[in-house]
Amino acid sequence: MALPEDETGYPANKITTTGFNILIAKENKTLSQSIPKELFFTKGVGTHREQLHSFELALRDAGIEKCNLVQVSSIMPPGCKIISRREGLKKLQPGAITFCVMSRCCSNEPKRLISASVGCAIPVDKKTYGYISEHHAFGFTERQTGDYAEDLAAAMLASTLGIDFDVDESWDEKKELFKISGKIVGTRNTTQSCVLKNGDYTTVLAAAVFVF
Repeated sequence: MALPEDETGYPANKITTTGFNILIAKENKTLSQSIPKELFFTKGVGTHREQLHSFELALRDAGIEKCNLVQVSSIMPPGCKIISRREGLKKLQPGAITFCVMSRCCSNEPKRLISASVGCAIPVDKKTYGYISEHHAFGFTERQTGDYAEDLAAAMLASTLGIDFDVDESWDEKKELFKISGKIVGTRNTTQSCVLKNGDYTTVLAAAVFVF
């Protein structure tokens, strides 16, 4: 009587070198598929008398409301390509588990200035990972919040690359140091801000969305 076979096609109670290699190859393929190859940046704003609904409207404005979003932390994979929002949205499927780094801010205080931003720092070496940061603020302009998010991302990347700088230096001074170091190719941010006009809830958000 033949022995039962496992998923590799080999007897379940028999260990073979070939079968083991097949399992390893399958595992490596699964791991490689879990690393995003592309990402895009998007942002949105929504206003409604219900807080949750304002968040939904902000997601719609950003174009990612149809996805099951999973927020992740701050690593940009080595070699990950940044694509346009239009191109990225075309690659999303309704209901898909979609990973992103997201920043959001919400308030219902009239005349309140709110903002949310994601910043990104990209290394020169394509084999090195970059950083994505998130930051939200009250009373900060869009530029202030965006610069701060960029600063956070660049500072995290700089610390891994051995670039030292004074935390009290201005953003322009830090960017000049990054250029001199030759280890950071660039930084960028995507930021959404809004001044509340009435007592309804307003949500602003910014996100870096990963595409597999």
